[in-house]
Amino acid sequence: MERLYYSIQEVAALLDLNPSTLRFWEKEFNSISPRRDGKGKRYYTKEQVDHLKLIYHLVKERGMTLKGARRKLSENPDDALKDFEVIERLKSIRSMLTEIVEEMDNSGNQPQTPSNES
Repeated sequence: MERLYYSIQEVAALLDLNPSTLRFWEKEFNSISPRRDGKGKRYYTKEQVDHLKLIYHLVKERGMTLKGARRKLSENPDDALKDFEVIERLKSIRSMLTEIVEEMDNSGNQPQTPSNES
């Protein structure tokens, strides 16, 4: 069962960011407006967390400025999302392949490399 809300600490840990960065991004991107409890603690929905992952990808992984990321998300949101999804899928495939290689190494089955003998 998926949770409805995530605390700012959980989201910050997930993205390896400081909570202050998330608070700053809140001001920069209108699409991020976490719910607050009576004490003012922020809670993000799954959709907001996904949007933060997309912003992280644009800013931290692709090297865009916040202004550039805002422009990309407003002008071509579908393209930005497709790029992000493809990259996330490729990371997942890479992780699975790495696990397979590690399992093969641990079991003593070394992958065979083709020889140059003809």
